[in-house]
Amino acid sequence: MTKRPIKHVNSPKPFFVPDEEEQCYFEIEQPKAKDIKAQEKQTSFDLSHNLKRQSYPKGEVVLSLKNLTKRYSDRISVDNVSLDVFSGEVFGFLGPNGAGKTTTIRMISGLADITQGEVYICEHSIKTEFKQAVSCIGGIIENPEMYKYMTGWDNLKYYASLYGNISDEQIMDVVRQIKMENRINEKVKRYSLGMRQRIGIAQSLLHNPRILILDEPTNGLDPAGIHEMRDFLKMLAHEYGIAIFISSHILTEMQLMCDRVGIIYKGKLTAVKTVEEWTRPQNNIIKIKLTVPTLQKAKAIEILKNAFDVDIQTNSNLIIFSLAEEQLSKVSLMLASSNISIVSMTLGEKSLEETFLELTSAQGTEIS
Repeated sequence: MTKRPIKHVNSPKPFFVPDEEEQCYFEIEQPKAKDIKAQEKQTSFDLSHNLKRQSYPKGEVVLSLKNLTKRYSDRISVDNVSLDVFSGEVFGFLGPNGAGKTTTIRMISGLADITQGEVYICEHSIKTEFKQAVSCIGGIIENPEMYKYMTGWDNLKYYASLYGNISDEQIMDVVRQIKMENRINEKVKRYSLGMRQRIGIAQSLLHNPRILILDEPTNGLDPAGIHEMRDFLKMLAHEYGIAIFISSHILTEMQLMCDRVGIIYKGKLTAVKTVEEWTRPQNNIIKIKLTVPTLQKAKAIEILKNAFDVDIQTNSNLIIFSLAEEQLSKVSLMLASSNISIVSMTLGEKSLEETFLELTSAQGTEIS
């Protein structure tokens, strides 16, 4: 069998990539036989606060975009985008298909040329200080790419060898964080997409980055896995001061996960706000969810439309509409005067998804 040495800096000897037919195993800590059954049930991310991970000060500008622009011939994909992302926060980046999200991410990570403007990562320009800038980044852009014929451990060992100063103990520490100890010596081709996502996260954390850039990190995860990923990323940001820059089409998860959200539309950054600011009622407009008896529903909808000229959504017996706060007391009076019973009425904020759709659906775009 031939082996291909991979040279890297500051390493006592090269790490070899095995041929496809041979699988290398590294000595890692294995659970005792009596503990295997119990450990097999532990599939969630490790949220222990005793992880061997460097912490960073919070509130520092880690990523700064200055008038970032990308032009293809006569088409502008990203148009004069400026924003800052701080250490210790989860920043959501949302937009419809073709809005410029992926192009922006590719320019941030140095995978696409910048037509105009600047990207600074930890105060290093991606244009003039590329090596210093990208050394602060960890991430998964689009899909986690790995050598499928190699084991998960081999893949992490290979990526660690490119940095040249990461020990097996550090690799194993990351493996424990993603709870893959029992499967790390299996070939990647046997992994589910969710497991590959976990290995991708581990790969991006190997060198203790200042910022994680993640494009659809919950792809392939079941609801429990999505919940665990959310808690894990929030822990990395809030406990260890890592900046998380994340793009996803699961808007309910983004609302639960993110501290701030920027929405890009047709290449332009619409605004950057906290989740609370995005979902807060505007101009004293309140979202109302009203339940009436089934036989009275049609009449109730007709009365509300005629009296308040509102757009109404329905779901089973639920009537949903938005109304100015000062008109709220008139709703019950109007329905009562027509002998319509109100089973329940709740007031709530708009969801991030509803706000997003209001900003983008006018042009008939899809969520991405």
